[in-house]
Amino acid sequence: MTVAIDPRVATRGYANPEALVTTEWVAEHLNDPTIRIVESDEDVLLYEIGHVPGAVKVDWHTDLQDPLVRDFIGPEQFAQLCSRLGISPQTRVIFYGDKNNWWAAYAYWFFRYMGHGPLAIMDGGRKKWEAEGRPLTREVPTYPPAEYPVPTPNPELRIFRDQVLAHIGYRDRQKVGEGKPLVDVRSPGEYSGELLHMPDYPQEGALRGGHIPGAVNIPWAQAVTEQGTFKSPEELRQLYQGKGITPDKEIVVYCRIGERSSHTWFVLHELLGYPRVRNYDGSWTEWGNVVGAPIER
Repeated sequence: MTVAIDPRVATRGYANPEALVTTEWVAEHLNDPTIRIVESDEDVLLYEIGHVPGAVKVDWHTDLQDPLVRDFIGPEQFAQLCSRLGISPQTRVIFYGDKNNWWAAYAYWFFRYMGHGPLAIMDGGRKKWEAEGRPLTREVPTYPPAEYPVPTPNPELRIFRDQVLAHIGYRDRQKVGEGKPLVDVRSPGEYSGELLHMPDYPQEGALRGGHIPGAVNIPWAQAVTEQGTFKSPEELRQLYQGKGITPDKEIVVYCRIGERSSHTWFVLHELLGYPRVRNYDGSWTEWGNVVGAPIER
């Protein structure tokens, strides 16, 4: 499916310019019936305070998580979610949110994992939209339900604990080979083990601090400007390739629960075009509690 590329993004040199749109582009397409604007925030009450006109809400906790199993909703529930939001397989979904698009990137990654095609993130997120004085509304839109077939998830975008162990060269809890690149996108304090979680942020219950053996620490925030927009391709390549994270390798990214690592996954896979990047969404809340899982400090 061919989608319109924001001309302001097209000149920047990203590998997949269709994955990013500016606030200007969104403002110009508020009434475009071929797109659906979706807000996804860490603070789940922000949408009710005011949102981009025409935007619908995806709550990362209640909409994307299975209520009984620690996992995402399945393909059937995903199809139902899209149908309820008026999203068809042909609808271009534009995500934005708070925290410099942490959760927007998380939702983007999950939609891509579920096989949805035309997706984009609004560069700068809610912060930039508000800073520019653009309109917000409390009116909740309604759209006719859409036909959405049950999709087949793409396993190449996600990785699980045992696969991570194999990725870092472990078998039966023993180091048996060379590990492949792993990027820990958390803060230096979390990476070193000094902090079990970020200050003023919920503690999801990790019993140990530290990082997965062999992981390099490239905090997610180094990929964005002070305005919350993504840095240029040249700056991003220097940031990651300077630490050995190159496009010829199979890369795994992780954080605490998968939201910050989704942001880095978006940078590497979508903006820079790295072909093999997988998100370990179990991340440190799983790894830090697993009996027998090795850590480094």
